[in-house]
Formats: sequence, C-alpha cells, structure tokens
Amino acid sequence: MKTLRLILALVILLGPAAGARAQVSPGGAVQPPFVPPMSVPPLPPVENVVGLPFATEEQRPTFVHQGVLVERLSGEVVREEASDRAYNPASAIKLVTALAALRTFGAKHRFATAFWVTGTFDKATGTVAGDLVVSGRDPSFHDEHAVAVARELNQLGIKTVTGDLVVAPRFTMNFSPSSQRSGERLYDTLDAERRPAAATRAWYESRVALRDAEALRSTPSVAVMGAVYVASVPAGARAVSTHYSPVLSDVLKVLLCYSNNFMAERLGDQLGGAAGLTRTLTTDVGLKPGEFRIATASGLGVNRMTPRQMMKVYRALLEELREHGLRAADILPVAGVDPGTLQKRYADSPGRGSVIAKTGTLPRTDGGVSALVGQLRTAKGDTLLFVIFDQRGSVVRFRQWQDALVADLQSQRGGPAPFTYAPQTMAIRLSSSEIDSARSSALEEYEPATPNQ
Repeated sequence: MKTLRLILALVILLGPAAGARAQVSPGGAVQPPFVPPMSVPPLPPVENVVGLPFATEEQRPTFVHQGVLVERLSGEVVREEASDRAYNPASAIKLVTALAALRTFGAKHRFATAFWVTGTFDKATGTVAGDLVVSGRDPSFHDEHAVAVARELNQLGIKTVTGDLVVAPRFTMNFSPSSQRSGERLYDTLDAERRPAAATRAWYESRVALRDAEALRSTPSVAVMGAVYVASVPAGARAVSTHYSPVLSDVLKVLLCYSNNFMAERLGDQLGGAAGLTRTLTTDVGLKPGEFRIATASGLGVNRMTPRQMMKVYRALLEELREHGLRAADILPVAGVDPGTLQKRYADSPGRGSVIAKTGTLPRTDGGVSALVGQLRTAKGDTLLFVIFDQRGSVVRFRQWQDALVADLQSQRGGPAPFTYAPQTMAIRLSSSEIDSARSSALEEYEPATPNQ
C-alpha cells in the first residue's frame, strides 16, 4: 500500500512537467509551457489635451493635473503648459467679479444703507412713535457700522423707537445670508444694553484705527422696543440717515484677501449674477461664448476657464485698475504681508512681499482644485504675470507645486524682490465709511427724500 501511494504521488508531481516537455512545435523546437494571461485593470481614459508640447499620438499623459501660463508684461510667453485646457478656477473667479464691479460701479463707489422712520418723533424724549426701517445691499455692512449708525441717530436726537425694526429683504449684516438674522443682529447692536461683546470690540478697534477718540467718549445706543420683521420699506416712511460703505476698492481688498464667498455672491447679485459676469467676459474681455463657464460669482461649484482666458481677465483687471489710478496691490493680497489666504503661506518665505495673487481652493469639487493667479517680482526687476490651475489631486501638494514654480521663476532671475507696498489694516479699510443724515428738519417730514428702496 505504501508503495502504491508513493507511485501515485510521483505521478501527480511529474505529470505537469511531462506535459510541458511534450509541447513541441511542428519544426521540432521546444516551446515554453503555456501560462494563462494575467488580468490587468484598464487605464483611465485619456482626456483630449490641446497644445501640450509633451502630448503626442504615440504617448499621451494619463492625467494632466496642471495648466500654466507665465508671461512678461509685454505679452511674451515665458512658460506654458496646457494653457488652452479648461480647468475649474475655484475662487480665482472672484477676479472676474472684481473686474465687473470696477467697470460697473467705479473704484470710488460706496454702497448705501438707508435708515427710515415711520410715525412721529418727540424731540423732548428722543422717542420715535413708529418703526425703524433699514434697506440696502451693502456686502460689507458690519458691527462697527451699526454702532456708527446708532451714534448718528443719537446725534439726531433719536434714542428710543417704540415700534418694530423692519429690514428690507436684501439687507444683510456680518456676512449673513439671512435678512432675518441680520435684522436681529442689528437690533442687538444698536442697543448698548443688548450689544454683543464682539460688536463693542469691533467698534472700539475701528475708532482706534481711525484715531477717532471723540467717538469713544460716549456709548451710542438706540433701543427698539418691538420685534424684528423682514418687509419692504412702507409707503410714507421717511429717510433720516444713510450709511455709505467704504469705497469699492477697499471692499474688494477685504473680499479678495480673505476670499469671502458671501461678499462675492452679494456683489455678483448686483452685477446680474453669473449671466452678468458672462457678459463682461464676452463683451469687455473678448472671450468667445461657449468656451468658458461661469456658474457663481464666488467660484464655488463648477466653473470652467483656461489659463489663457484667465490671463486675459487678469490683464483686463490691471488695465481697469490703472484707469482708476490703482495697482494690483490695492485690491489683491500681497503674499506674507496682508492677512488672509496668502499670509501664512509666505510669512517665512524669502518671497514675502514679492507675490501679489488670488488663490482658489475647492478640496472636493472636481477631485480637488487649487489655483494661483497674479504676478511676481524678481531681483532683476522683472514682473511676470502667471496663471496656475491644478485639478484632481491633493490641494496641499498642488500648493507646494505652485510655490515651487513661483520660486523657480524667481531664482532663474536673481531671486525674489518685494513690490513697493505700504499696507493698511483691514480695520482701517472697513471703517472708512461715511454717514449722511437728514438732520432734525427731516424728522418733521413725512415723505422720503429719495424713492423707497
């Protein structure tokens, strides 16, 4: 039995080898044993890439993560990769919003927020027997502005409102998209007894920044006794004070430094939304309809532009700024100097102050998106304009690539050199608002001096 088992084991072990040796070609040559093919997963489909020097019919890249266009001020191309491929620019779309705003309103434009009253006014007690109404679409209206309004109303003699606080449907405050919540914040901030600590701090810091010691000698306060409602300005209400925002160039500086999506969308609403921005690109910049996509004014969601198209936008923005006597640093963040998206990124870098740019980040959309659009300065005195779009990958790694590319461009030209720039705090920029009040005589009128908003 043991002998039989041994014979069977030998047959099993030697059988495949014998079969393999038996594979002989008709010519008598011995062929190797047959090995079944391995299952290899297919490669991802290759996208059609236009204008890439390294993309050939024989060998195309599986993924194209980055699109780059670098130019001198003269328009000479310094570096170019996938510059005609469409990417998601993310928050770099805010450059389109800024361009449209400057062309529509002008750099010195101020957004108005009007305050109205209904009913009667008792000068002796400082009481409005009626409602306080507010209307406006200022994207930058904030706590310190509300306290400034309370101070102005006090100077008009108004201390108490027996009725309600009525906010128009498009009024917003503190970057809140809700008119109701904005009205509730205004309600609390006007009244010193209800004022949040953050509002008190914002008021104090704004006065210190402006060196307005006189304003800090008193505590502005207007108490509204009723509730907060969202409604249109009622017929018969009369305007008693109008708050004017900081100039548009300062509003844009804050918006672009912090890449504030709320401010961008609010501003975009007044420019006609995505359709209005699309008209700006086709009419003013000369882009062809259908070759780009604008979905939002902030850059959220799915937008599409090529690096070459964005370069045209950036050049148009620089030209618009020049017409207003401004430079890129007047509305865009200076890396490592201004607060916001580029402060920490360049704070300890040799390139601090040598880059002026708008960032863009979408961690999940389109598989991860990062953008950097702006200009750099070198020790040899060169100024280069650049557009860098990255898509489908790690945002952190994309930023490292972008910074390495900028550093390489500068090192090839003697290293970085800072732009001439005198920074101003964001508190000063946001606090430089104005108030124009219809003084005591207007409180005795019952028809608004301007049409209802």
